Amino acid sequence: MTRVLVVGAGGTMGGHVLRAVEAAPGVTVGAALDAPGHPSIGQTVAPGVDLGCDLQSAVAGCDVAIDFSVPDATFELLDAALPRGLPLVIATTGFTPEQEADLQDAAAKLAIVRAGNFSLGVTVLLDLVAEAARRLPGYQIEVLDIHHERKVDAPSGTALDLARAAAEARGVDLDEKVVYQREGHTGARKPDSIGIQSLRMGDVVGEHTVYFAGPGERIELSHRALSRENFAAGAVRAASWVAGRKPGLYSMRDVIA
Repeated sequence: MTRVLVVGAGGTMGGHVLRAVEAAPGVTVGAALDAPGHPSIGQTVAPGVDLGCDLQSAVAGCDVAIDFSVPDATFELLDAALPRGLPLVIATTGFTPEQEADLQDAAAKLAIVRAGNFSLGVTVLLDLVAEAARRLPGYQIEVLDIHHERKVDAPSGTALDLARAAAEARGVDLDEKVVYQREGHTGARKPDSIGIQSLRMGDVVGEHTVYFAGPGERIELSHRALSRENFAAGAVRAASWVAGRKPGLYSMRDVIA
């Protein structure tokens, strides 16, 4: 039985992950963590498991960790996981470019599954977007992400992944082509740019649409999350898959290949 450490277990997504682990075969909740001072510390969150904040002891007693937290907490987990070689499933978003580079370096020593979105549908959407980008040269690409009012980072990790899939399929560097904001007198749209726009409102779980606009037509590839359960189930599937893998930076495409 694979023992799973759930980081960020006191949050909304953490609760979904705990339930998904309990429902999945071959895995069990080994430990559940959140920040010191969290109001639920000490409360039972899974059979025989209380929400704690002792990272070292949790890492020592588990076989893989699922992280739905914040970047600083992710790197605390990373520091604790490296000496033990604990595989990680990282769902946290909003990393700085420097932190992104550090995650790449850590993957030389750890098996890490990293995704901006652990939905199986979004994973397939990434391939569809890449295929459309390859087969529709010259079509203009725009990405729209919509999330609830409490989401703290924009654009979403999923929006960035979708834009990156399109850019890579066309053999270009996203950082050189991306446009995050348009305001005022911007001039005509550069035909090879890739736009990403974000809306934050209400209780939207997550919606993403990639637009391909060409002469006389527009194609829209969309995914709408109706609940957070699909994210949690995908993360648990990734945890089962990555346990025992050799070091490397993996994606959900690897998990469901």
